[in-house]
Amino acid sequence: SIKRSSDLANLPDKNLYTDRTYSWETKVVATGLEIPWDLAALPNGDLLITERTGKVKRFDGKNVSVVGEVPVALVSESGLTGIALHPKFTENSYLYLYYTYRSGGELKNKVVRYRYESNKIIEDKTILEGLSGGQIHNGGRLRFGPDEKLYVLTGDSARPALAQDPKKLEGKILRLNNDGSVPSDNPTAGSLVYTLGHRNPQGLAWHTLTEELFTTEHGE
Repeated sequence: SIKRSSDLANLPDKNLYTDRTYSWETKVVATGLEIPWDLAALPNGDLLITERTGKVKRFDGKNVSVVGEVPVALVSESGLTGIALHPKFTENSYLYLYYTYRSGGELKNKVVRYRYESNKIIEDKTILEGLSGGQIHNGGRLRFGPDEKLYVLTGDSARPALAQDPKKLEGKILRLNNDGSVPSDNPTAGSLVYTLGHRNPQGLAWHTLTEELFTTEHGE
């Protein structure tokens, strides 16, 4: 960033870097949503929206309709969170959801693959389950990268030691093949762990030119 006016003198085109004032407009485009968390754009531009209460809804630019519901454990930050469309969605209709469930009285998270047909989601396959869940630090973002691998962000479920343990899947960015198997070129052979030491990661994006991965997370 340019902070001193003297810096501008040495730039090839100083007009590119001068301060500007922008006017932003806020507009409500959809209502009737309950704790919306993530969204994915269908090929025609419609949006699929997850709600932490368990519903997946479709917004066609005018109306919101329910296309499916999953049985979630909704406690504080847990519930239905991430959604991602397969890179070849137009061919296989696959979409992926990340949500919280109960197992043996404990909160757990899973990633499930669905087919999207006739404006409905149909469960196809659980590709990852048994991830520790929590009322806080629950993670939840899903995205396919430029390499067409599925990246899964998991929180440390308020247990920081899990994030530093390379044998645990919590507090990590996980990298999966689209069927849930381990990519052969992951950093550690046989492990889904791509990076470790995360607290509650929930933002994920790639630089459009360099394909560098960026993530953001709640907290320090």
